[in-house]
Amino acid sequence: MNTDQSVHRIFFIITQGICGGAQIHVRDLSTHLNYLGYDVHVAVGVDGPLNDELESYGITIHRVPSLVREISLLNDIKAYREIESLVKKIKPDIVTTHSSKAGILGRLVCRQQNIPNVFTVHGWAFTEGVSYIKRRLYITIEKISAKWADRIICVSDYDRNLAIYHRVASEAKLRTIHNGIPLMKEINLGQSDMGNVIRIIMVARFSKPKDQAQLLNAISRLDCRDKCLVQLVGDGEELDTVKRQARLMNLTNVEFLGTRTDVAELLSQASISVLTSNWEGFPLTILEAMRAGLPVVASDVGGVHEAVVDGKTGYLIPRGDVQSLATFLKILINDPELRAEMGRNARKRFEDNFTFEKMLRKTIAIYDEVLQTRVSRKRL
Repeated sequence: MNTDQSVHRIFFIITQGICGGAQIHVRDLSTHLNYLGYDVHVAVGVDGPLNDELESYGITIHRVPSLVREISLLNDIKAYREIESLVKKIKPDIVTTHSSKAGILGRLVCRQQNIPNVFTVHGWAFTEGVSYIKRRLYITIEKISAKWADRIICVSDYDRNLAIYHRVASEAKLRTIHNGIPLMKEINLGQSDMGNVIRIIMVARFSKPKDQAQLLNAISRLDCRDKCLVQLVGDGEELDTVKRQARLMNLTNVEFLGTRTDVAELLSQASISVLTSNWEGFPLTILEAMRAGLPVVASDVGGVHEAVVDGKTGYLIPRGDVQSLATFLKILINDPELRAEMGRNARKRFEDNFTFEKMLRKTIAIYDEVLQTRVSRKRL
């Protein structure tokens, strides 16, 4: 470890390279830090688009094939040893871990090697909406592994407060840094209503935390649905199930667009953004919609209410409440002036609170704080 008080070599560890909020977070942080002159290394378990994107920026990628999401004693032991070997080889000033499995194993390695480390929580595994048995298990695991971290960054106050409530870590160790995304002033704002068609878009993986089926159920209840085109962006293990549902409901105005690299453009052509979820951390897709000047209708779970101001930048609905979703969609579909007003409010709220520059500055400050604390302790 360097003996000065600034971070120079940073080692990111993340379990999966799939398209998701945590991966975008790591991509944006690592590429910007690399641009600023930091020596950035990233370890990825399951390969995905993240690998290719980081390599295109010249960032050093390390593959840890045994680092998988599922609990497996054999794989977990192998992953621990591989991460330990990488830490010894890279000799980072600080290690920053993302996602549960990478967070647990990475923090343990750092504890054994006496390496400063920060764990970023992209939504606790024991959040509301997860089964009781799983919640109790993950609370116990996180209480143990929290002791190995110098700081824990929560991407929402909801997650920080949840950890404090369950006594996972001290308030001093838990810090909130809301997610942020690049400003992209050049993008066109939404509300285009191209050809008088109201485009309703949901950008999310087809997985258990998300609930695209709820959106389809709500659309089926609307007498004005012929005015709409529903665009679902993403892939995942639940995709085929949702496609079957759309066919059974005879929803011919639903497009499954798969994984896309032009999400910002799709949002700029949309009218309304929806995110129906069973649980969340602080979703980037909502920030992307706000940046595009779209009203957002979203499930009031996790830290969503810290981004969406109910009745001003969009609407918050209870988890699984199909009728509320249908009601608010109908209001927005039939009121273009309200859509435009909420979209403007959303854009301003994004600019004031959730730009990437704010997140980057606060994150670097945490890294430096950890290093300074370590140096001070060493001097004592």
